[in-house]
Amino acid sequence: MTAPLGGDSLSLTVEVGPGASLELRGVAATLLLPGSSGAASSSVVRFLVEGTVSYLPEPTVVTSRARHTAMVEAELDGHAQLRTREVLVLGRAGEKPGTLSSTMRATRCGTPLLHQQLAVGDPSVDTSSAGLAGKRVVGTELVLDSAVRGSDGGEWWSVVPLAAGGTLATALGDDVVTVTRVLDAI
Repeated sequence: MTAPLGGDSLSLTVEVGPGASLELRGVAATLLLPGSSGAASSSVVRFLVEGTVSYLPEPTVVTSRARHTAMVEAELDGHAQLRTREVLVLGRAGEKPGTLSSTMRATRCGTPLLHQQLAVGDPSVDTSSAGLAGKRVVGTELVLDSAVRGSDGGEWWSVVPLAAGGTLATALGDDVVTVTRVLDAI
């Protein structure tokens, strides 16, 4: 989909009741595009979960001159489970990226589980070894469930257990296929 355009503000709220299971998948990459006004765009996806949710959109391409803010918020009850993935591509082939600030917040019964923010599009940070080390694709996957997992990692990827349960995986790569394969294998 070629949305949102600069100036757009998208919002989606998803409620999943007790015992219900929902899997949301994308069918095509999202292109973040600048609008004619030069205004920033934004998107908010909210989950209210009493059952199980998997949110696995296709990659998001941060095109040149795009300015976007994305937020995923999840409120889980005591037994709810959530899996969400974000794969960001910095620009189209041969193109410098615009800017994106992406925030993920998750709580269980009001208690914070995760609050993470990722900002891309600043060349000095994206190329820094403290940032993305020049990699063009970054993927994160959050899994909040009752499974016990340890930490793991390899070249350009890591899996970190969260204090209140669940894991956060991060992978960097030069292309979407590589990053997606790493996240699928975790």
